[in-house]
Amino acid sequence: MQERAGLYIKQPYNYKAFIPNPLPPDPPINFDSELINFLTRADRELGLDGAAEVLPNPDLFVSMYVKKEAVLSSQIEGTQASLADVIKFGSENARHLPADVL
Repeated sequence: MQERAGLYIKQPYNYKAFIPNPLPPDPPINFDSELINFLTRADRELGLDGAAEVLPNPDLFVSMYVKKEAVLSSQIEGTQASLADVIKFGSENARHLPADVL
């Protein structure tokens, strides 16, 4: 099935993978007032339209999510590091961490 965003292609072991079309889309996206209103409403519903203004340090907030994602990704590879280990790594307690973290 061909769609503007991409297509589903059957893969080995009987599952389908979504393969996105290259960017930028052709034809280009028309950012008319209707689309902008939909996007604005979606931002409000998700609470994204002011979250950064409420946080005392948005960079710290984002960096914690980056660290959490890094821990989850590394655990796929078999490491035993926890999020607490990664946070501790930057502190003076780093010498007490497991070898997987260092």
